[in-house]
Parts: sequence; C-alpha cells; structure tokens
Amino acid sequence: MARRKSPRPTDRELTILRILWDKGPSTVRKVNEVMSRDEETGYTTTLKLMQIMTEKGLLARDESTFKHVYRPALTEEKAQKQLVGDLLDKVFCGSAEKLVMRALSAKKVTSKELERIRKMLDEFEGE
Repeated sequence: MARRKSPRPTDRELTILRILWDKGPSTVRKVNEVMSRDEETGYTTTLKLMQIMTEKGLLARDESTFKHVYRPALTEEKAQKQLVGDLLDKVFCGSAEKLVMRALSAKKVTSKELERIRKMLDEFEGE
C-alpha cells in the first residue's frame, strides 16, 4: 500500500520552507548550504526532500534554466494558519482559548508582544 502524501510540511520540509521564505527562490545547492550550517545534510537528501515537496505542492520549480530554482508554493502566513489549525483541532479540541492560554504560559511574553495581542483582540471584537 502506497504511503499517502501529507499536505502539511514535516519538520525538515518546514526548515526548507523557512530558508526559501527568508532567501527567496533558490537552487538545491543554496538551500543545502544553508541547511548544512546547523546540521550536515547531504546534497542528495536535500534534493530528494525538495522533489517530494514539489510533488506535495509545497514548492514550485522553475525548469527554464539549467539549474532548477525552487520557490515556496504557499506563503509563510498560509503555512502557519494551516499548522495552527491542525494543532488547534488535534491538541486543543478546537478551543482557541486553550491554545492562547498555553501559548502565553509556555514562555515569557514581552510587553510589546502583549500590546500587539491586545490590539489584535480589540480588532476582533470590533468586527
């Protein structure tokens, strides 16, 4: 039985997406160089991951030049919304209140972050 492709990125795929969101469209070699700064990663491993991500619809590949250039097929914001939605459903039974309370108690929140959160809450109440 073939393994079902997940539309959600794995941890390694998220690393690649973060690199592409930060650096912009890049070749496999460039992505591999950045990935290898933290943990040695083989070029062929990075290539295979990026090919799988293309099949899953997470990356788009420009084949018009000799060196294929990859770019994210979804924005950082869209990926974050998908992952938070999954987390909300799977871990917090759909309760946004529980998610926010755990997020705020998990690590120290700066006063600037709290100010932005309050402003966002005020905007939600106004809708």
